[in-house]
Amino acid sequence: MQVLYNLLFYLATPFILLRLLWRSYRAPAYLRRWSERFGFIPLLPKKPVILIHSVSVGEVHASLPLIRRLLDRYPDHVLLITTMTPTGSDQVKKYFDSCNRVIHYYLPYDLPDCVSRFLKRSQPKLAIIFETELWPNLLSQCKYRNIPVILANARLSKRSARRYAYLSLLAQKMLSVLTYIAAQSTTDSRRFITLGADPNKVSVMGNLKFEIDFPSDLESKGYQLRQRWGGIQRPIWIAASTHQGEEKQVLEGFKQVQEFFPKALLVLVPRHPERFHKVYQLCKHEGFTIQRRSQSLDCTLETNIFLGDSMGELPLFFAAADIVFLGGSLVPIGGHNPLEAAALGKGIILGPYTFNFANISKRLLKVDAAIQISSPQSLTQTVLFYFNNPDKLIRAGQKGKEFVIQNQGASEKLLTLVESCLNRIEV
Repeated sequence: MQVLYNLLFYLATPFILLRLLWRSYRAPAYLRRWSERFGFIPLLPKKPVILIHSVSVGEVHASLPLIRRLLDRYPDHVLLITTMTPTGSDQVKKYFDSCNRVIHYYLPYDLPDCVSRFLKRSQPKLAIIFETELWPNLLSQCKYRNIPVILANARLSKRSARRYAYLSLLAQKMLSVLTYIAAQSTTDSRRFITLGADPNKVSVMGNLKFEIDFPSDLESKGYQLRQRWGGIQRPIWIAASTHQGEEKQVLEGFKQVQEFFPKALLVLVPRHPERFHKVYQLCKHEGFTIQRRSQSLDCTLETNIFLGDSMGELPLFFAAADIVFLGGSLVPIGGHNPLEAAALGKGIILGPYTFNFANISKRLLKVDAAIQISSPQSLTQTVLFYFNNPDKLIRAGQKGKEFVIQNQGASEKLLTLVESCLNRIEV
């Protein structure tokens, strides 16, 4: 099975490179550092290396509490953080650019020679892979080199489990290599075991995404930003991490909201940077007065839409808003992480498609910290409901904050697991 996988991957490589070229048209960073994607990295410093793979922005954020604890606990170690996307790379640089013990490269394509070259040059003592980034050659090469592998913050959606089941032999082989699986929930652990994971290697440790570490001045900066947008008397809602097809629906709903709240401000933040200008043009075409973040952080009371065409500022925008609608949920993308909005005490609206964060979404809904809608029309109705009932908006936000606090602690459990692995290596 793995021989066939390798053959297909080699055959697909030219098309993968063409896709990088295509993506670089909107995001030029995809055109850079191609050598890393084939495992050509410099030899790392002769210190013990811990490899942490966080595929993109969400996984980088989830890994931050663990990374900071590892830096404190293991001052003689170097942390090699890998990502697959330029946006993930930017986040690593944002948080650790001044730390000489954190190194970032792209994880190479999962081809035998590329992975072998990468591991030979980095020589990690331990590999920590976040969520569901299971690559057959990476895992088999780690096994060959006796590198323990922890699948951290592990989650497996119903849809992903069904896909892996079609390749059950390959899935079982990959899972057998893992030293530990630190699952987010009981449901996730059951799915991994059903696919063939050793039950003795699977533990439920909670979700690292609850370990939210905002800057201490974030809420005060959010209040200051709100003043620059028109003050607390102006109703503000944010449509965050939106995808193709969602902006049109959100804008139609916003027109109806404006009939009742003409001074309302919509903060619109597309998920992918390469779509920023396209969304800007759509807003202009629909007749809205729009302010781009890339041009100014201020807007007037005549501004209808503030376009968040920047990276890394979403928590600040959350802090300045009343209501948060999480994108990727009106279209079948599967939604995005609602925990940052919950931790900041915001009223949360989720669309019908939340399978990427099914467990968290279900629990937020259960404690009345969020409302799930079934259509663009109900999005408008829910925004109006919250704007007309500020007491219920505040109550929902408080319940969200409490929910996040009650579910913290996963990073400490995972750190204990990492210590166990490293102690065994040293022995």
